[in-house]
Amino acid sequence: MPTALVTPAFARVLMMVFGSGLSMYLLTSVVPLYLAANGAGGIGAGLSTGAMMLAAVAVELLVPRMLRCFGYRGTLASGLVLLGAPALALVFTSSLPLVLAVCVVRGAGLAVMVVGAVALVADIAPAHRRGEALGTYGVVVGLPAVIGLPLGVYLTNLIGYDALFVLAAVASLAGLAMVPGVASRSTGGTEQHVQVLGGLRGSGLLMPTCVFASVTVAAGISVTFLPLGSGNHLVVAIALLVQAIAAPGARWLSGRLGDRIGPARLLPPAIALAALGAGSLVFIGNPAAVITGAALFGIGFGAAQNLTLAIMYDRSPKTRYGQVSALWNLAYDGGWGAGAIVFGFVVAGAGYPLAFALTAALVAVATLPTLRAHSR
Repeated sequence: MPTALVTPAFARVLMMVFGSGLSMYLLTSVVPLYLAANGAGGIGAGLSTGAMMLAAVAVELLVPRMLRCFGYRGTLASGLVLLGAPALALVFTSSLPLVLAVCVVRGAGLAVMVVGAVALVADIAPAHRRGEALGTYGVVVGLPAVIGLPLGVYLTNLIGYDALFVLAAVASLAGLAMVPGVASRSTGGTEQHVQVLGGLRGSGLLMPTCVFASVTVAAGISVTFLPLGSGNHLVVAIALLVQAIAAPGARWLSGRLGDRIGPARLLPPAIALAALGAGSLVFIGNPAAVITGAALFGIGFGAAQNLTLAIMYDRSPKTRYGQVSALWNLAYDGGWGAGAIVFGFVVAGAGYPLAFALTAALVAVATLPTLRAHSR
């Protein structure tokens, strides 16, 4: 009899992940709009996103210790509350300092959820189907972005800000009903007390972490600057939608294939596709190049998400899964944020085509360590 992949425990985790992700993405674009509508302007709007991201990066360093102290149930329950409950405060205030405080707390909740949930998925999945399980998780965690980003903006005109804030809170808090059914502790024993950035030398984790960070740099740049670099909003909308759809599909398929032939074999072509897609933005005035590039980058980015994570788990004992999850998410969020910040300075002096070419070169260089690792 084949081992079941989506067990009741796995299904509960997926429902929690979907609800918390929907809570986040419903308000990702809405909170900046809410601040702008109440006089905070573009600076306030940018601060709201930055505050949430910086809080997420900081708290990701603490989640492995939380898993050790409180287990999966306590950690995930706290994440659901931190992400959901503060949204209710937005019903009563539009003050910039208070809204930023809400964003900080929600960012902390997001960090707890993404690190804790992916560690739990890797823990409870059958070892020979771990890549497929991580791919399934990737599809479910990607759907809220496709649904929530446009839906949140649309609902502001239909039901208003206050009702939307309540809906976002409920989406996350409803996941608390799933918590009693998930594992309390790791099946491999108590989580080791290690620093997230400690013990990397000789662990085999440094290469996939850095390679993935290079791809997330390009992802953050494309989402942030493609709308600014192209004057054709329809083309940009199509390109971003294509990328958003391609990434979860590639994440699942690469996990399924990786279980059969090994994730290290698939990582070099995945990074190469991402580099090719990023390079297409050099021709930002050509709609066909932009849309085709978005598809290629989405495939490469989605595959790299799964493959790097699968490689890291394959090289670690279960007692260090929290560290692996935190490292991977730091590479995701840190690369995304750092890429957008640095690119802004580069494009100011070099222009968009050259800046996009440099981005593609950075991703292309990241294929070299993956080839060396595969050849061993």
